[in-house]
Amino acid sequence: MDNQTEVRKFILLGLSNLQGLQQFLFMLFLLLYLSSLLGNTAIMTVVVCEPRLHTPMYFFLCNLSCQDIFYSTVTIPKMLAGFLSGCQSISYTGCLSQLHFFHFLGSSEALLLAVMAYDRCVAICNPLRYTLIMSPRACLLLAAATWTAGFLHALMHTVMTSQLHYCGPNHIHHFFCDIKPVVRLACDSNQINLSLLNIITGSIVIGSFVFTLSSYLYIFSFPWMKVQSKEGRRKSFSTCVSHLTVVVLFYVPVIFNYVPPSLGSSPRQDMIATLMYNVVTSVLNPLIYTLRNVQVKCALKRRLFSRQLLVQKMFCLAACVG
Repeated sequence: MDNQTEVRKFILLGLSNLQGLQQFLFMLFLLLYLSSLLGNTAIMTVVVCEPRLHTPMYFFLCNLSCQDIFYSTVTIPKMLAGFLSGCQSISYTGCLSQLHFFHFLGSSEALLLAVMAYDRCVAICNPLRYTLIMSPRACLLLAAATWTAGFLHALMHTVMTSQLHYCGPNHIHHFFCDIKPVVRLACDSNQINLSLLNIITGSIVIGSFVFTLSSYLYIFSFPWMKVQSKEGRRKSFSTCVSHLTVVVLFYVPVIFNYVPPSLGSSPRQDMIATLMYNVVTSVLNPLIYTLRNVQVKCALKRRLFSRQLLVQKMFCLAACVG
């Protein structure tokens, strides 16, 4: 390998071959990115500033919004820059960094959704012990565990990917540096990398999905056994509908994309699946939680109303001074 040229730059071909659509795609993804930033930032601000929302459910929702902001930031700004310049190139170091943070945040979000399902399961099925089980210390430990596990998972893939030699070609058939399209360019064997992706990433995704699904199956069966009133059942179901919607939107394309990763799927299918759980869900999560959640909507209205009153007072003060 000493006499082979090492690749120091990659060319991302994902969406650059759609000639004539560059300006449209730039405006579309810019709008989606700004919507994700504004929506998730609004949720984080409301949860932090509203004392009534200082509960485990909204603590984890705040973590989810934070992850969504970083998750979309890993890929979209680079994509937007490529639309403007006409060349979506990325350095070797930048490629490994993008790969690391994408899988760090993606696996953390998968684990966090499972934790949120556990939180709802305890709240509905064991309400008398809820405050004891989901204590502030337990919530901090669970949140820290999801971030830490995601970081270590991504670090493993980053280190293993960096051990491969890349001597050409350097064209990645994706809109960012994902593991599968990157290791396919390696000059030496990538079988260990794909096996790790299959075993470790597949276990995280499938394990989190099965745990989350099992939690909701138990939640949905619990009201029929314990709660006799229709109103009680309706409240139990409505509490979980928004979270379950997010779970479906996230896990289905992830499973399609990574389980099993060794099977050959077309780059176009991989890109569509990745766009779903990386970009679309980051935009839809704030809408789903605010439209389905009465407490969040009321908190947003109170914050907007108090801000309007503050602006009016400032105008009145300025008029009086004038």
